[in-house]
Amino acid sequence: MYLGIDIGTSGVKAVIANDAQSVIDEATASLPISRPRPLWSEQNPNDWWRATDTAVKKLNPKARAAVKAIGLSGQMHGATCLDDQDKIIRPAILWNDGRSARACQEMMEALPALSRITGNLAMAGFTAPKIYWMREHEPENYKRISKVLLPKDYVRFLMSGEYASDMSDSAGTLWLNVEKRDWSSDALALTGLSQTHMPKLYEGSEATGKLLPEVSDDWGMPRVPIAAGGGDNAAGAVGSGSIRPGEGFISLGTSGVIFLSDDTYQSNTDGAVHSFCHALPNLWHRMSVILSAASAVDFVSKITGYARPGDLYEAVAEAKSPSRGPIFLPYLSGERTPHNDPEAKGAFFGLSHDDSALTLAQAALEGVAFALADGIDVLRKSPSPIETLSVIGGGAQSAWWGQVISAAFNMPLTYRESGNIGPAFGAARLARLSLGNDKYEDICTPPPISHVIEPDPDMSHLYDSRRETFRQLYHATKHLTSLDPIL
Repeated sequence: MYLGIDIGTSGVKAVIANDAQSVIDEATASLPISRPRPLWSEQNPNDWWRATDTAVKKLNPKARAAVKAIGLSGQMHGATCLDDQDKIIRPAILWNDGRSARACQEMMEALPALSRITGNLAMAGFTAPKIYWMREHEPENYKRISKVLLPKDYVRFLMSGEYASDMSDSAGTLWLNVEKRDWSSDALALTGLSQTHMPKLYEGSEATGKLLPEVSDDWGMPRVPIAAGGGDNAAGAVGSGSIRPGEGFISLGTSGVIFLSDDTYQSNTDGAVHSFCHALPNLWHRMSVILSAASAVDFVSKITGYARPGDLYEAVAEAKSPSRGPIFLPYLSGERTPHNDPEAKGAFFGLSHDDSALTLAQAALEGVAFALADGIDVLRKSPSPIETLSVIGGGAQSAWWGQVISAAFNMPLTYRESGNIGPAFGAARLARLSLGNDKYEDICTPPPISHVIEPDPDMSHLYDSRRETFRQLYHATKHLTSLDPIL
């Protein structure tokens, strides 16, 4: 048995997979998010541990006792700052926090080679700009920093006592030389840090330490090894078998991601594409990222009076009709690909007396699909073809949303078994690989296909014109938003 734990934004998911790669048990525990000021998004790292502990203990005790290794996945970019006593200095600043936009500009000016070194533009969601912001706005907290850990790696520290991270998650800090797969002293120096502030780096399939005796006893399992694991998207790729060039997936979670695997390093900062290490050795990947996907739909379900988001999905699926009414901009937390604009704001445009909760719900699903389509347009400019796209994440459970996205992309979407638990399942696969008994090519195979959604030609034609309006709306309203002047 292999335990995979995914430290998400809205909750922690734990799964146990057996030697046949079947998920035999799974459990979740929810997480709160704090937004104390405009553009800010934070969590208490202790909540990650409480949710992890809760989710693991919900799993079948006999299955837990048979676990041979643990793998970790998690939300990327979050800055978890510890002092020299390993105490949390402040709430973790998350991936969808936009306060450090000005810091990004200053960092790019101070080190023009930053994008060349890291393979990425400086973005407000990345880790390094958060520390740069702390140095100016929270100098006393900044001076106390002894270690900076990513969310899953703080959980690892509590599990094992080890400061460790993997290449894929660390690539999102803006401190890693992504091509060389090592910390960059120049990038670290830009924020006044050094490699002593960083965890030790491992490939995602390597073991980083063992479960502490007290945790082992509490969870009812042996002192098993803990794999380095991966950032949520790289782990999701491991789970969906997206490890070869041209293979990719769409993740419909809190954020929305289009992920493409590469067997060589490819940096493409045009259109705010992310270039990161994969969770497996000698592999890389590119991503387009939108900051609000299922979370934007959840927001619309709340303001339109649906009792729960599932009711919104069901209502739109029953209507079985594309929207011809309002257009929704899903930029509730700013946006990354292709705009790299933390100031971007959400909006409904084109409302009339004929609109209802249903038409706004339709617009919400389509707005997220159009934002994702902007990202795939950028990725398609690369000479590397996109051969297959699987769908993972909680949003994969909505077949109608898949139809909408397929039409917006004008390409087929592949749905696989266990697609809604991709990152946690990928973490379980990395746990198995950490034992050194298997080759990743044999383990990281695509799960069986459950169904394929083909694009509807009429919907694709309709969406071509609606997408053009969608794109124009962002540019027409961009000048109306502004940063908080203190940032």
